[in-house]
Amino acid sequence: MGKILYLHGFGSCGEGNKSKALKSYFGEGNVLSPDLPYAPLDAITYIDSLIMHEDIDTLIGSSLGGFYATYFAEKYAMKAILLNPSTQPWKTLSAYVGWQKRFCDEEVFEFKSSYIAQLETLETEIKHGTYLVLLQSEDEVLDYTKAQSLYNTHKVIVEYGGNHRFENIDAYMSMIEKFRK
Repeated sequence: MGKILYLHGFGSCGEGNKSKALKSYFGEGNVLSPDLPYAPLDAITYIDSLIMHEDIDTLIGSSLGGFYATYFAEKYAMKAILLNPSTQPWKTLSAYVGWQKRFCDEEVFEFKSSYIAQLETLETEIKHGTYLVLLQSEDEVLDYTKAQSLYNTHKVIVEYGGNHRFENIDAYMSMIEKFRK
């Protein structure tokens, strides 16, 4: 079996609670969790390179990382686990154009208006990927029903309660493991 590539969300880092939980469960060497470039097209180029060179067989993406995971699951007909995925980041992130701080370490970065247009060019139709979509109804950032509707022909789990950070990923590890097989 290949490796898992964990794709973090907007303003986050590769080394966070979810990636640490995944590495603890699946083994440090079986999970890649890089810091992604801020520019969407740079992120796509970087992720594509990892998929091509690192024996990746499963994508796990949270929020914006879920949007990126969808792009690659469709491009390569891969399996992807999506945690509160963003379905239209060009809309939800438009309010964040300007200077921001990463949640993980307070590093300052600029989210440029050109990135919104880049995100819109990455929208893809759900046809070739295989998805496990894990949603929490109390996501304070994204409306979970949008992802529930978009991925409705796939395995979608809605947990009532929770939040955008999907802090209880540990409870889903065995489900993620079974989905990968």
